[in-house]
Amino acid sequence: MEKKHIEKLHQLVLKGHTICTDSRQTKSGDIFFALKGENFNGNKFALHALEKGCVIAVVDEPVAPGNEKLMQVSNVLKSLQQLSHFHRQQFSLPVIGITGTNGKTTTKELTHAVLASTFRTLATKGNLNNHIGVPITLLELTAEHEIAIIEMGANHLGEIGELSLLANPGYGLITNIGKAHLEGFGSVENIIKTKTELYAYVKIAGGQIFVNGENSLLTEKAQGAGLITYGKDDQNHCSGSIIGEQPFLEIEFIVNNPLGKTLPGTKGSLQTKLVGAYNFENVMAALTIGLHFGVSPENAVAAIEAYQPSNSRSQLIDNGRNVILLDAYNANPTSMAAAIRNFAGFGQSPRALILGDMLELGETSREEHKQIIKMLEESNFECIILVGPEFMAVAEPSEKRMVFEKAEAAAEWLRQDPMQGYYILVKGSRGIQMEKVLESL
Repeated sequence: MEKKHIEKLHQLVLKGHTICTDSRQTKSGDIFFALKGENFNGNKFALHALEKGCVIAVVDEPVAPGNEKLMQVSNVLKSLQQLSHFHRQQFSLPVIGITGTNGKTTTKELTHAVLASTFRTLATKGNLNNHIGVPITLLELTAEHEIAIIEMGANHLGEIGELSLLANPGYGLITNIGKAHLEGFGSVENIIKTKTELYAYVKIAGGQIFVNGENSLLTEKAQGAGLITYGKDDQNHCSGSIIGEQPFLEIEFIVNNPLGKTLPGTKGSLQTKLVGAYNFENVMAALTIGLHFGVSPENAVAAIEAYQPSNSRSQLIDNGRNVILLDAYNANPTSMAAAIRNFAGFGQSPRALILGDMLELGETSREEHKQIIKMLEESNFECIILVGPEFMAVAEPSEKRMVFEKAEAAAEWLRQDPMQGYYILVKGSRGIQMEKVLESL
């Protein structure tokens, strides 16, 4: 995009005009970017966006020559990214990049809660963490913000590097690295290479990396930057232990090395509204980041304790008939195994599992689903319901195990044979739409 176009659009951003990429959601004063996808072409809706009050529409196809409210560029997506990068360069505030295979959105939300208790904080909304969401988040930066948290997701090689180039983070956190999006990455090695691109950019910036001190892979990859560690070992800057996890995770912690204004020897405990021991690392990361930036332990604890999970992530639902652990926003072999292990530790019974396929695993999909079946066969759950074509291909129905191709079919079976008094884990990839079974529970 030409410099004059960037400067014109940037002046509108500085005046408070909001970026919009969906003509159905445009409002008066917006800047419309006519993005393209496999099944849509925003150029076709540019004039409609102007009719709804947009001040300008950025297009990359001839739409209405001579219309001064249309700005034609060579590539709308690249123009959006260039504009966001230019905008980011105008600010010197701390920017924290967060990525990882599992837990990045929960960690981002917890970290936002902690930092927002003390600072004017910008954070990625929901999971808008891709090549479109990151630019939109960056363009929301204003002079009022004191710190920013940018979540970065990836499903192909090199994507975290591209997003880091836009966001220019001075701080970084990788929650963990596991098997996910193998269809796009091709191998676990490529996942490691892509995720750790965040570290490379932080090192270039001379910044600092927050890392789980017990994760040998990440601590090795993070060498060369200033490390701020958390975990269970007392060698970490901040260490903690689980003192309760049924139904909600409870943690006690101690600061071992100076963190912000917090002195070594500072102790505390916190009672979360999160289900699952696998959230321990997410909580410790948010606590450590907050303390490092100067949030008081009291404010950090209060923020974490007040955080209420939503959007099908680690939600505990008691509907009067059953108690449901809903963790169905996403699933991969690492998170699925962790959820099953955690649920197996629940002392209550009877327990039921309703699991959906893990998507985007490519050639490894069949084998990964077989491993989950093997894990289930070694457990002692009263009822198992599997949903999706991948599970159907590797699991036979039995007295305690039902298999369905779609969530709607599982929901119908549950309506015909209702569960009562069960503790139920519902988990699966977003594309399987496991939330459809909730009404039948």
